[in-house]
Amino acid sequence: MRTDIFARLDREPEPPKIEVPRMTRTRLALFGGTLAFYLAIVVAVLLSTWLVTLDWKIMLFRPYQQWPELHAFLDYYVVLGQRGPTAVMVAAWLGWRSWRQHTLRPLLSLGAALLLLNVTVGAVKLGLGRLGPHYATQVGSAELFAGGDIFPSGHTANAVVTWGILAYLATTPRARRYLSALSAVVALGVGLTTVYLGTHWLSDVLLGWAAGLLILLALPWCEPVIAVAEAWILGLRDRLREQLRARRRLVPSLPVAGGGAVPGLFPQRPTGAEEPAREKVGAGSGRAASGRATGLQGPPLAPPRAHHAVRSERGPVGPAGARRPPHSRPATGG
Repeated sequence: MRTDIFARLDREPEPPKIEVPRMTRTRLALFGGTLAFYLAIVVAVLLSTWLVTLDWKIMLFRPYQQWPELHAFLDYYVVLGQRGPTAVMVAAWLGWRSWRQHTLRPLLSLGAALLLLNVTVGAVKLGLGRLGPHYATQVGSAELFAGGDIFPSGHTANAVVTWGILAYLATTPRARRYLSALSAVVALGVGLTTVYLGTHWLSDVLLGWAAGLLILLALPWCEPVIAVAEAWILGLRDRLREQLRARRRLVPSLPVAGGGAVPGLFPQRPTGAEEPAREKVGAGSGRAASGRATGLQGPPLAPPRAHHAVRSERGPVGPAGARRPPHSRPATGG
């Protein structure tokens, strides 16, 4: 007996009407405020302000030594911010949604978000070149332009984007609220876990949260590009299908009488037993044709012998045991 839960796993007969998020005034205000916070964190680190001093105090406090019992659990929990595992899990879910709803928008939105994440966060990481707490060289220094790639935190920004995209693509307000709360808790936990493990400064985590939130808030600007890409991919798929159908119509299926082999599309070479015989017949016909052309003929072929019953050439046996010559009559007395 089917239930509503299993019925919802089936593919929908037609693509549903999904409301695409737009850049509203509220979203634009949040984007502007998050951008201002992002720039303030960068300036505070560049100028080595109180934020850098706080970074060093937390680093010297060494939380992983204060609460060592949490280390084993948090080592696994931080995986929720790694790009590879999280991208695979979320892509699997969004792929199923794409199949069920007859649309590529979920997967394309995830791809656009990860692309923006790699470009923006990677550029700032390489541009500022900050070293992490485990590689710091001078107490109180911001450790900038030293060849590092720790600022902002990639784990934190990835957690915000990867789990936040589920809330962004939610189809109901209730699901959007629940998924937003879940993604916020996961991203908050991943950021604080990196501070606990000593792999990031606190300012790295703050900038990572801001970077991920900026990408989610800017996704409505990418929706026209996503729509064009989806239309192009679906159009390409339809053209390939039409080409395959046209090729199938060009090859008719011919019935074969007697249950013989179905003729192939391409001529087949004779087997090993048939090929020598065909070569001999071809060679004989060629020699005969060349002989007629030149006026020279070979020895005539003997006519086939008829099969007759063999009769004995010996005559019948006489009374005395002597054999009579064939076709002779016995002598009569006069």
